[in-house]
Amino acid sequence: MLELKEKILSDGEIIEPDILKVDSFINHQIDPKTYRSIAKEIKRRFAGEKIDKILTIEASGIALGLALSYELNDIPVVFAKKGTSKTVNDDLYTSEVYSYTKGTRYIACVKKKYLNENENVILVDDFLADGNAMLGLVDMCNQAKAHIVGCGIIIEKGFQKGHQKLVDLGYRVESLAIIESFENGKIVFK
Repeated sequence: MLELKEKILSDGEIIEPDILKVDSFINHQIDPKTYRSIAKEIKRRFAGEKIDKILTIEASGIALGLALSYELNDIPVVFAKKGTSKTVNDDLYTSEVYSYTKGTRYIACVKKKYLNENENVILVDDFLADGNAMLGLVDMCNQAKAHIVGCGIIIEKGFQKGHQKLVDLGYRVESLAIIESFENGKIVFK
């Protein structure tokens, strides 16, 4: 997606050797035009698939989920909330998730009434690195016996293992911009 790559190059900021900040248009300040383009491209890539629900994780995935919902004729968006072990109860699907960026673990949870058996669910998020957030969403879908259509990702760090972990489990992964490496303070796309 050329428009997205250009936006990443012009507005993205490398803050550590392998951390990219895109908070000026993706996950702090939201650029509606960019999100519309992203949602249209994810819709195009999953054309022909039956999708009943969009599942993401708070907070950065919510804007993508909502933009994609508009493109898919307003199908429901559910986002896993971040909680603690005190959050766990019988009304929730839960999964422990490790945040690569923050270096912490948390419990992701979705109310059981919002994720149902045999629903066709697309998983979406802003970044895919080691795949921990996506694997947490996969785990909750498996608990619910929902069918995962695939994973729609805005930016993938192709030099990390998340994509391969998901593919090895049999899931389709569609990433719109894949970063091959960060070299001398510059982004190299695949």
